[in-house]
Amino acid sequence: MKIGAQYRSLRGISAVAVLLAIGAVGCSDVSDAVDSAKDSAKKVTRQRSVFSLDIGDCYNPNGKVEETAYAVEIVPCDEAHEGQVVGEFAIDKGKGYPGDGGVSTIADTRCPVEAQKYAPDTWALPKGVALFYYTPTKESWATGDRAVSCTYTVEKGTFSGSLGTAKSLKPEQTTYLKGSNAVYEALWANQSEKDTVEDDLAGYKAQAKAVAAALDAHVKGLDGIEGTEVGKLRATLTKAAGNWKKAANAADADTFYIAYDPAFTDINPNKSVAARKELGLATTVPADEAEVWAG
Repeated sequence: MKIGAQYRSLRGISAVAVLLAIGAVGCSDVSDAVDSAKDSAKKVTRQRSVFSLDIGDCYNPNGKVEETAYAVEIVPCDEAHEGQVVGEFAIDKGKGYPGDGGVSTIADTRCPVEAQKYAPDTWALPKGVALFYYTPTKESWATGDRAVSCTYTVEKGTFSGSLGTAKSLKPEQTTYLKGSNAVYEALWANQSEKDTVEDDLAGYKAQAKAVAAALDAHVKGLDGIEGTEVGKLRATLTKAAGNWKKAANAADADTFYIAYDPAFTDINPNKSVAARKELGLATTVPADEAEVWAG
């Protein structure tokens, strides 16, 4: 299986070899060697195959991110760690191996959805955490492997604690996050590969249609949530939905742009900060999202 791209485990010095060597060193060195041996032994006992990962497992890779992996070190979530499994699913067994690119495309589509079931508020994620995934390789596919494990992982540093917050959320928080996440998923999942509307008007209109539909559902969910700031956000998003619909029905690129500019502006994440605060959710806009709307 692999995470993102490719991932290979590293072999460490065995605890037995370290212990056999301590007779020839000084007392302080002996103590250091024993501590090192204990750490090595602990890591060995914590190893688990990437084929048996479970949602909620906190772990440390045995090498760098984005290589071929065979095992990881499972650790208690209250210890510092580099990643946590936050979702899983199986690829259709009736299909042949879709290729490395095909597997990645499937994971790119499904993992954000699965991860949000476990950790719905992406604004509350630790700094530097990004979504990765373990997927079947061509070789493991031939043995029946179809599982994809979605993880939040940091490429530098560590974080502590579990990211699983879904069960602790209040109903109104869950409703808000479900609707909000769907809006941005519709936006980015339907992004045209062309840089300009003139080069792909149909593609941009399809994106606008998807975002408008997600906004309608989000606004409907907000109807049942009380709060002054939530009410203001609902009004803003209602207006945004109208403009996205105009963009979706645009006859030409110029008409599309006229509707798109205010439509895009009104889903700026910064406009939801006050409502999030009122609902008791995280209020710091993730850096990558803030950069997009900063222009």
